[in-house]
Amino acid sequence: MTYQPTIGLEIHIELNTKSKMFCSCSNNPDERNPNVNICPICTAQPGTLPVINEEAVRKVIKTGLSLNCQIPEFSKFDRKNYFYPDLPKGYQISQLYEPLCKNGYLKLKETKRIRIREIHLEEDTGRLIHEKDYSLVDFNRAGVPLMELVTEPDIASAKEARQFAQDLHLIMHYLDVSDADMEKGQMRVEINLSISKSKELGTKTEIKNLNSFRSVERAADYEIKRQTELLDKGEKIIQETRGWDDLKGITVSQREKESAHDYRYFSEPDLPPLHFTADFIDKIRSEIPELPQQRKERFIKDYGLDEKNVDVLVYDKNLGEYFEAVAKGLSFDLIKSAADFLINTEIKNYNIPSENFSQMITLIKDGKISKTTAKEILPEITTKQPSEVIKERGLEQMSGEGDLEKIIKEVISQNPKAMEDYKKGKTNVLQFLAGQVMAKSKGRANPKLVGDILQKFLS
Repeated sequence: MTYQPTIGLEIHIELNTKSKMFCSCSNNPDERNPNVNICPICTAQPGTLPVINEEAVRKVIKTGLSLNCQIPEFSKFDRKNYFYPDLPKGYQISQLYEPLCKNGYLKLKETKRIRIREIHLEEDTGRLIHEKDYSLVDFNRAGVPLMELVTEPDIASAKEARQFAQDLHLIMHYLDVSDADMEKGQMRVEINLSISKSKELGTKTEIKNLNSFRSVERAADYEIKRQTELLDKGEKIIQETRGWDDLKGITVSQREKESAHDYRYFSEPDLPPLHFTADFIDKIRSEIPELPQQRKERFIKDYGLDEKNVDVLVYDKNLGEYFEAVAKGLSFDLIKSAADFLINTEIKNYNIPSENFSQMITLIKDGKISKTTAKEILPEITTKQPSEVIKERGLEQMSGEGDLEKIIKEVISQNPKAMEDYKKGKTNVLQFLAGQVMAKSKGRANPKLVGDILQKFLS
């Protein structure tokens, strides 16, 4: 029997509130100047007192409700004591005993349910910059609202771990609770992993601060392999914290894992407990938008799109919303064509009025313009209707057989070898000649009609 991996995740996500968790300093992840978004509270000056950021609390509860969590009526903050150079107070205000959200789940691919033990709220640390002979500290990030989600050990592979992180990342964007930019450290994944041949769990290791989906999968795969090799040699797994070296593709030991009692948790004396009414929770629930899985099911049902296209439209929230606006101006039989065009042309700028885009799709369907011409006029239909641009530039597709036959005869006369090759059975010549016709007509020729006339002439 091979070893079975058991994986749980701890995911830290910085919330996109206007101010920090316990003070009024700006929460600006794009600030490049160090130590400007700071005050006596977030730098822990003596005599200062924290104040709870209600917006942060609401965003965590909104996330919990979206992930099928129970929201207790009562919650409170605790002190987690440890020393680190970028932790100004020498302790972190967090939640151990009464988190904001409990007992939720997230479905992967509509089948497997990954249970969520809790989602709690805490404050982020500052940031250390290590130079050759010294280190610098930037407290701009100290005190930023940090949401931590902890799963149960329900994940059974590196691929599932990656999928969970990706699905959660997308939900954060739909809820608008976090930008979750992993390159900026706004979403960090930690893996708890063990392997065993029985139902009894093995000794786990923790892999800290993974900042890309690829790293999550690679680190989990490597750790499964490393632990398997150790057990096969009769050696023991040490419970420890390990880091991920992305360049070398390996995990490296950092320290033996602390237990909760090492942090000397106790209730935060400077903050009041939180009590939530049913009306308060219901108000937040009413603000939850359509989530990715719901949108996927609706797009398939309402628009008849295939799953591949739907996945693209759901993953890119802005593209999906623009597609729906375009679809409103189209008959049902053209909606799939609009989705294909949007996805295949990789449109990133949505300043084209949706009604103009809808008109352009209709013109393609009616044979008035080719797809090539449509792509060409995209920059111009931000301010003008497609029909207007086509008329001004003389771009209407050539569908008259007389004009097309004239161009086709010229192309055939200029390519006698192609004619001979076709007679010898080389039918791919047809595509070459059609391309020449399209070029000569500057993309205005109707491709289907070109093909039909060419075959008639060559035969």
